[in-house]
Amino acid sequence: MRMQSFSPMLSALALSASILCASPALADMVKMKATLDGAQQSPPVTTKGEGSAALVFDTATKRLSWAVKYAGLSGPATAEHIHGPAAKGENANVVIPFKGAPKSPFKGSAELTDAQAADLMAGKYYINIHTAANKDGEIRGQIEKAE
Repeated sequence: MRMQSFSPMLSALALSASILCASPALADMVKMKATLDGAQQSPPVTTKGEGSAALVFDTATKRLSWAVKYAGLSGPATAEHIHGPAAKGENANVVIPFKGAPKSPFKGSAELTDAQAADLMAGKYYINIHTAANKDGEIRGQIEKAE
């Protein structure tokens, strides 16, 4: 008889444990975005070029995945990568080069270090697309959490 009184409590405990175990897996994926244009370059660039990026950061594995597209550049892209750490309007070195031919659209991923993950989550990384006419970058977009 005593076992029956514990049954609802054990069921509730088991349910709570399963929810707690499942929750971190859902919380580990952070959706991010970037809108690229010439106005965000430092100094700003006059261009018809524009682009966008959808990114996902897995906080458990520290893997950042991206899908980037752009159009309207002054010529073919010569380089594309993520720079940081830098706030909007500031310039920084390349931290993650995009592999493959610089052609829109493209996808990729990279595993980040702890320091890179912290800078990414703090909004200190930006995507930069370079062309022959704009060697320092034609369009740029700060990476931020998507809402």
